[in-house]
Amino acid sequence: MKLKRPESVFSSAGFCPGCGHGLASRLVGEVAEELGIAEQLITVVDVACCSFNIDYWNFDTIMAAHGRDIPTAVGVKHIRPNNPVLAYMGDGAAYSIGMAETIHAALRNDNICVVVINNSVFGMTGGQMAPTTLPGQKTATSPMGKDPSRYGTLSAVELLKGMDIAYLARGELVGVAGMNKAKAMLKKAMQHQLNGDGFSLVELLSPCPTNLNLPPVEAKTYVHEEMTKFYPVGEFIDKEGKN
Repeated sequence: MKLKRPESVFSSAGFCPGCGHGLASRLVGEVAEELGIAEQLITVVDVACCSFNIDYWNFDTIMAAHGRDIPTAVGVKHIRPNNPVLAYMGDGAAYSIGMAETIHAALRNDNICVVVINNSVFGMTGGQMAPTTLPGQKTATSPMGKDPSRYGTLSAVELLKGMDIAYLARGELVGVAGMNKAKAMLKKAMQHQLNGDGFSLVELLSPCPTNLNLPPVEAKTYVHEEMTKFYPVGEFIDKEGKN
């Protein structure tokens, strides 16, 4: 069997070897083409590692200020209601500087799709400790390991579970099974938007070999064996559509 890349994703990419962004970017392309929305999809990317997708995706793409992807996507959806809109960002943008925007878009049940790449660090700026950094995890700003007595570990899924939104899921960009499940989650989230059901968020656990200071294979193992202990994967909200 010959596997062909999606036409909506260019063949060359500059993500670090082993980074999950390249995998997620391809999945977005596959989902857009399978749903027949590649020509209509408008994507909003963050200024961090996500910003590379402005050159890799063949979608109409807007680069937002750091952490402001979601309000930018909401604004686009208001002026182009017939276009599917996707906000794509990292955990730092979504759960740190942009946490208020994430929460309030969910409270309003805005009809957009949000994809958050959670690699447990601030990747682009040097691997500093993030709200998603695991207890004991070493980062550029926690060289002795994150002290759980001083800093908690944020699970946005737990915060969003009780809200009246269309879809909430978490997957992992590890292994064939993990990739297939992640793709199914992305497809379902986008379908909810096409149905007009409201806010959908898919968090994808991702290896960051550069800032985890691990070889790519070991970084994937870390995601699968350690990150999933704090961030269980699965579907948490999947509401019946309006149609």
